[in-house]
Amino acid sequence: MAYQRIPVALTIAGSDSGGGAGIQADLKTFAALGVHGTSAVTCITAQNPRRVLGVQACRPEIIRQQIEAVFTGLHPAAVKTGMLYSAEIIRTVIHALPRRHRPPLIVDPVMIATSGSRLLKPAAIKILRDELLPLATLVTPNLDEAALLLGKKLHSVEDLRRAAREIHQRFGCAALVKGGHLKNAREAVDIFFDGENELLLTAPFIKGLHTHGTGCTYSAAITGYLALGLALLPSVMRAKEFITYAIAQSQTASGASVLNSFWQKKSRRKA
Repeated sequence: MAYQRIPVALTIAGSDSGGGAGIQADLKTFAALGVHGTSAVTCITAQNPRRVLGVQACRPEIIRQQIEAVFTGLHPAAVKTGMLYSAEIIRTVIHALPRRHRPPLIVDPVMIATSGSRLLKPAAIKILRDELLPLATLVTPNLDEAALLLGKKLHSVEDLRRAAREIHQRFGCAALVKGGHLKNAREAVDIFFDGENELLLTAPFIKGLHTHGTGCTYSAAITGYLALGLALLPSVMRAKEFITYAIAQSQTASGASVLNSFWQKKSRRKA
């Protein structure tokens, strides 16, 4: 019997007890795209869609062992990072990643939760900038995260454009600056820049929804498409469509809005 071969993707991130963000969101997204998801848990969080109640960082040694176990046994075609929390964990991740033949690396610089809770220690920001971003294929900051990376607030689409270009210039990686929280914006606008190509990606706002884990799902979708063999530019474009529909077809769990990462399978069944 011939078995279908599917690619492997790795997420290095925190666990969300509420199931909406972090490792849980990433693995659901990989599965929805037909990618085998593997994981290295950096932190255990006690959270729900409304707030983060607690964070317990994993020991650096077990984080390193998780990453090495995946690379030696499963050979991921693409990797993403999410919540890394501390300078020590970031350095552990950097040293655990292979130096030769490193797959594309997507860095989602998880710094602040939607509820306002800090998810990256201030001392770790410099390590993220100086040591991790130069290894990245793409970094995907939202408005607050871009402000922390660059030391300036973003208030307009033009600010997003300048920020994407400055991130590329300073850190050498492509940038996808997400403007979903821009005040008075009529659409959810993101700007992608890789040194040659600039994209303005737009989608209509879905009123009345307060979803959790959109940034994780968006970056996981990019990672999943890269694992499937797409280049970076089409991966970003496809991921924008993926997260837009995952939001538009959100579901309700115990009164909380949850993203529908499996909207594609649902659409196929209807067709």
